[in-house]
Amino acid sequence: MKKIFCLTAISSLIAFTSMAQKETPPEGGVAKDFKLSAKQTQKYANGLQSTLVHYGTVPKVTISLVIKTGNIHETTNQIWLADLTGRLLREGTAKMNFAELSKKVAMMGGSLNITVGLTQTTIAGAVLSEFAPDFIQLISDLVSNAAFPASEVDRLKADLKRRLAVQKSVPQSLAQEKFFAAMYGDQRYGKTFPTEDMINSYSAESVKDFYNQNFGAKRSVLYVVGSFDEGAVKKAIAASLTKWKEGPDVNYPKIEAQPVSDTMVIDRKGAPQTTVMIGLPVLTPDNKDYIPMVVTNSLLGGSFGSRITSNIREDKGYTYSPFSTLNNRKGSSIWYEQADVTSEHTVESLLEIEKEIKKLGALVPSKEELQGIQNYEAGIFVLQNSSPGGIIGQLNFLDLYGLPDSYLDNYVKNIHAVTPAKVTEVANNYIQYDKMAKVMVGDKEKIQQQIKTQKEKQKAF
Repeated sequence: MKKIFCLTAISSLIAFTSMAQKETPPEGGVAKDFKLSAKQTQKYANGLQSTLVHYGTVPKVTISLVIKTGNIHETTNQIWLADLTGRLLREGTAKMNFAELSKKVAMMGGSLNITVGLTQTTIAGAVLSEFAPDFIQLISDLVSNAAFPASEVDRLKADLKRRLAVQKSVPQSLAQEKFFAAMYGDQRYGKTFPTEDMINSYSAESVKDFYNQNFGAKRSVLYVVGSFDEGAVKKAIAASLTKWKEGPDVNYPKIEAQPVSDTMVIDRKGAPQTTVMIGLPVLTPDNKDYIPMVVTNSLLGGSFGSRITSNIREDKGYTYSPFSTLNNRKGSSIWYEQADVTSEHTVESLLEIEKEIKKLGALVPSKEELQGIQNYEAGIFVLQNSSPGGIIGQLNFLDLYGLPDSYLDNYVKNIHAVTPAKVTEVANNYIQYDKMAKVMVGDKEKIQQQIKTQKEKQKAF
């Protein structure tokens, strides 16, 4: 009886498994339109701007002071001086050192983060709602009365030098350094790393000078998003940040990328992989074709189900995690594909990437393929706006690129409005393989041999 029961159970399991394999999975849902919550924007006499958005019911609030300065305002001999400024700023005020500052923020149920980017410096944190006014006051104290202790400079410079040494040993960082130098030349976006001598030259005084020349209320926007007492928050802003120095006007130097049709190889003898990076300048977010470009990038190489990924990862097995992206910087955008490919398949990988790029620019994709990408991009967008930090990120994006609120409200709709023909048009107009810079970090001898072999094959035909 036991044998009969076991056989019956196994037969039932096989039949169930067979049915499950044949059953068509249900279609995924379509992301709904995003509607930006009502926001309140105010401009103060010292030039500061604030944007308040009530969001959610969880008793927490995210507060972010975005200052429109960063590495872009460094001079030729000041690379990473902005980074040192951000790190020294976090050391506290004249009356409150780093340990006391951290403890105070922790007692508010949150943390304080200072990040420095190419175009912006951000002082931010999320705290319990009741402490929103206190956190605003703390940020105000930090930017108005920063200590910039000379005693901490050597330690922080040592940290920067360790970071430099690590990044200069990473092939992906080397590829990006070479790639962006090709795109931007001597412009600030073209300079990725400082020298050790540069870092050694920095002092507390050079940090203070950089801070005084570039930080101030005129360049700053305070975002408050979450659950908070509106009256108390406005009162805290008026009592603190409105008294901060005006500082300089917003002034981003004009930077333009140039297409470079060149192939560059950085030798890493014996490397089992080659880091490949190829791309060119494309349209910026204020262009009418930008959203179609987002969809086109996602279909080509910017999503897990994209064509390049399916080709060189799934079909060929040349790489594990290739990706393409739109790298947006104030005044300039770059499209690039990056992948770590097996050394012996370096040139073959480039040929497959070239094939996919040219194919998309010549043949219209199917409606079914495009719909899957549109659902993915719309869903990602909605998820990005499902937290206070995400909303601040989107509002900051609008401000940085001078876009209206309708950009967010209509985003999902505009994603789904992109047609297959438009994708091919965008690919053909903007993603032109023959105009791309190509950087390879790997075994130079092996790469050159592959190039030679490929040329011989072409001659044979």
